Amino acid sequence: MASEAHMDGSRARCGIAAAIMLGIAGCGGTVAAPQPSASAPPWQRTEVREPCAEYDPQRTPYFGDLHIHTLYSADAYIFGTRGDPRDAYAFARGAAIAVSDDNEAQTRMARLDRPLDFAAVTDHAEFFGEVQLCSTPTSAVFDQSICALLRRSDTPEAQSAVRIQWLAPLNLLSPPKSLDFCSTPGVDCDAAAVSVWQEIQAAAEAAYDRTAACSFTTFIGYEHTTSPGGRHLHRNIIFRNHHVPAFASSHLETAQFGVPQGIWTAVERDCLQAGTGCDAVIIPHNSNLSGGLQWLDPADANEAQRRQNLEPLVEIHQIKGNSECRYDRVAQAGAGTADELCTFEQDPRADEFPLEQPPPIDMYPSRNMVRNTLKDGLLFEQRLGVNPFKLGFVGGTDTHNATAGNVAEIGWTGGQGNNDSSPARQIGSEIRTNPGGLTVVWAEENSRDAIFAALKRRETYATSGTRPAVRFFAGDYAGLTCDSADLIQQAYARGTPMGGDWTPRRNGAAPNFLVWAMKDAGTTAAPGADLQRIQIVKGWVEGDGQTHEQVFDVAGSADTQATVDPATCDPAGEGFRELCEIWTDPTFDPTQSAFYYARVLENPSCRWSTRVCKSVGVDPFASDCVAQATAAGRDFANCCLNQTTDAFMEPVIQERAWTSPIWYRAPAGGRS
Repeated sequence: MASEAHMDGSRARCGIAAAIMLGIAGCGGTVAAPQPSASAPPWQRTEVREPCAEYDPQRTPYFGDLHIHTLYSADAYIFGTRGDPRDAYAFARGAAIAVSDDNEAQTRMARLDRPLDFAAVTDHAEFFGEVQLCSTPTSAVFDQSICALLRRSDTPEAQSAVRIQWLAPLNLLSPPKSLDFCSTPGVDCDAAAVSVWQEIQAAAEAAYDRTAACSFTTFIGYEHTTSPGGRHLHRNIIFRNHHVPAFASSHLETAQFGVPQGIWTAVERDCLQAGTGCDAVIIPHNSNLSGGLQWLDPADANEAQRRQNLEPLVEIHQIKGNSECRYDRVAQAGAGTADELCTFEQDPRADEFPLEQPPPIDMYPSRNMVRNTLKDGLLFEQRLGVNPFKLGFVGGTDTHNATAGNVAEIGWTGGQGNNDSSPARQIGSEIRTNPGGLTVVWAEENSRDAIFAALKRRETYATSGTRPAVRFFAGDYAGLTCDSADLIQQAYARGTPMGGDWTPRRNGAAPNFLVWAMKDAGTTAAPGADLQRIQIVKGWVEGDGQTHEQVFDVAGSADTQATVDPATCDPAGEGFRELCEIWTDPTFDPTQSAFYYARVLENPSCRWSTRVCKSVGVDPFASDCVAQATAAGRDFANCCLNQTTDAFMEPVIQERAWTSPIWYRAPAGGRS
């Protein structure tokens, strides 16, 4: 096992693998930026721009957020958010922006600790026009009560009323085409919606760096928001370039064609088959609140293939929770798993339907969790010849503050307007949320074409908000070691990266898996945590149609004794700066199709809520926490939730990353 320790000076060195994989020249400097390849890139250029000065054929990790809401989203406006897409992109590049306080005034300021490499504003397309008209003083409907309620809903009663009028239609499988006032003579909600869509495009274009510096990439996108009975069946549509449909088709326009077939049809008709140069990926929303409905059985092989083509990725982590897997520590049981690390950032609910209680673990919808869905995909491949759930992983914030990539646990300003704009509101009603995650792509350069190509081939990974660099390959790597000078060239030449398929090249031989991770360096004010270990998660299906899973520790150690100082939340104990291993599955059976993905765990750190509780004088670690919370006020009772009494909440967490899977296809399996 090759592991670079972050211990004393004699061992704390930058590894050879890091130098190979990230262009690091020793511990202090960097090598000259790689120059554009003399040959054509492995993807088509579909836009006019300057060539990027930094081009690496072995690819570089770029960090971004593909799930961002601004004032054009009805719910964000309801929460008091007034930042627009231009603000969101400025924030992503490092500028400070104003966010809502408890009274919906823009009095608080937020700023990223580090800029992003790429971003996409994905406002809810439903009611684009209505929100625009209600927020424009010269509009004919500006003074109507429904508009006044949208603009000012800072009391619980107003919040309830505005949600019924503005958001309830999204809970219907057959929603109205528009709000009632759109039938007012002289009011054109469709034209207003088009103007919003055009401004979203203009904001993305203005922020996109088309110079050789390639410092920041934007994508035009939006969210399609189907929520039958509070079940989140949402999807983000990300377009490759500036060739996009003239209208952002929402649930209101596509519901009659089915879910999710309606948005598939719209994207095929208006983009992929339009002959305009339009291309797109559809990314299903974090599925933990879908009530098991996000991943319905395909009707036949054609529908399974259609889903695989259109939806190559899934958002596995965001503000509303984590969708990898689920384990209830109180019940000591899981939803199709015995993996105790699956307690991470779980929402107790299975959907957002207000009349339903959180289900017990044995009643929890299996396909709310991505790992279970991946296992079922192997079953469908056996039956239909195609895997409908061949999903790579991305993360996002789902911020409703226009604060793209605002994921730091220290000083988090919240992500839902005045819902979580103060310590009392963060802890009292939103403690189950988290700052969200990031999408990382391995791409040759920071441009739309390069990043989009990485999304399509699933060479992506998700993080819970931190920025470790992670690589994962499968192939025939006999003779390679983590110190091999040409490791990455050989990894690509003799195998496949995350997101791909591995078919054996030697009779019945098990693939080798190359996995590598470098810790997030963090910032001067907030250094990144050391790594604890790397795991490989395997899912497979037996010949009798039963699915299984197993988690292997392959690098690092769970026994480093690292923890946090409960008084200060400073890290206590050390882990690893870098981890690398070439691993072979000891249980490999060449007759069983399987998937594998890597999960990288950092050392323990304080959760954002622990820091907020401490800031108001309530210490989640203290024996008298309940008394402190009582003195601070009833909103702070949640500060005292912990792992001994709660199925999922604890004051200390382990940030992590998840690579897209690699699929092993047994010789008798169906087509890819």
